[in-house]
Amino acid sequence: MQMTWKKGAGIAAVLLLIGYLVSVWWSVEPDVLDTQQFQTPTGEKVVGYATTTSLIMTVDTLLNKSGGWLSNDVMPPSVMMDNMPAFEFGAIEQVRDLALIMRKEFSRSQSQSTADADLLAAHSKLNIEHTSWLIPSAESEYKDAIKLLSLYRARMLDSNNPDAQFYARADNLNEWLKEVQKRLGSMSQRLSASVGQDRLNTDLAGDSVASQSTPNHASQQIKTNWWKIDDVFYETRGATWALLNFMKAIEVDFADVLKKKNATVSLQQIIRELEETQQPVWSPMILNGSGFGIVANHSLVMANYISRANAAVIDLTNLLTQG
Repeated sequence: MQMTWKKGAGIAAVLLLIGYLVSVWWSVEPDVLDTQQFQTPTGEKVVGYATTTSLIMTVDTLLNKSGGWLSNDVMPPSVMMDNMPAFEFGAIEQVRDLALIMRKEFSRSQSQSTADADLLAAHSKLNIEHTSWLIPSAESEYKDAIKLLSLYRARMLDSNNPDAQFYARADNLNEWLKEVQKRLGSMSQRLSASVGQDRLNTDLAGDSVASQSTPNHASQQIKTNWWKIDDVFYETRGATWALLNFMKAIEVDFADVLKKKNATVSLQQIIRELEETQQPVWSPMILNGSGFGIVANHSLVMANYISRANAAVIDLTNLLTQG
């Protein structure tokens, strides 16, 4: 009996070790896309090819990285992992935002024009719950979205088919940047809440007759749960990883617009700040020290880069708005 117990404990220890090593391997974050991958097969510049390709490759990378898509796994060791699923969620949220803007803005010449059928279907596929594992699973819907986006891109490359269009205009780009601002602002607030803060209510600031559905406190204490701090951090890592891919593609497709507005350097500053968010994390865990304490606070460091990127996005939207 004693030997059987020892043998069982030994097998359990080996399985735990294997599970740990597998989870470490599956937690390796994907690399940022190379801009060389945004070129057309012929080398000819086609407006919209880079942005569409970045969207396709970002989703494809999420599905085919080490471990594949982990957010909907129900078996160990992935069911016990939370950092990579948080990374995936942050990235897929950015994917959904760009897919929405491509459907509503980039592919339409004016407000009365119809939406592209492939983009409409792809956006719908991408909006499935990222944790869905039954039929249809998240992976199958995302793969279908890649096929639909690829069809749109193929039609775009066909010079004899004028139906699939991508309009690189300042007003279209601004619509996407407005969505980016909201995302970055939310990320910065959530990261800053890692140490807790008294936040004043500024919901109705700037309008003396503004109102809201229910009254709110003049100030409230905002603090992220200790168990959720690393999730917020890695969700932000995933979001900025995807956003960095898209910004590099936007620099290619909107080069003429940015040059005319003298805004190329502003976009490059956004890219530089986002690149800083992808630095390797050498600590075995996300530390949560106080603002000026002895122990580092990785969330506040990340919030700094996010805030600077958001400020650069606001500057860029102002430049694009100007005549």
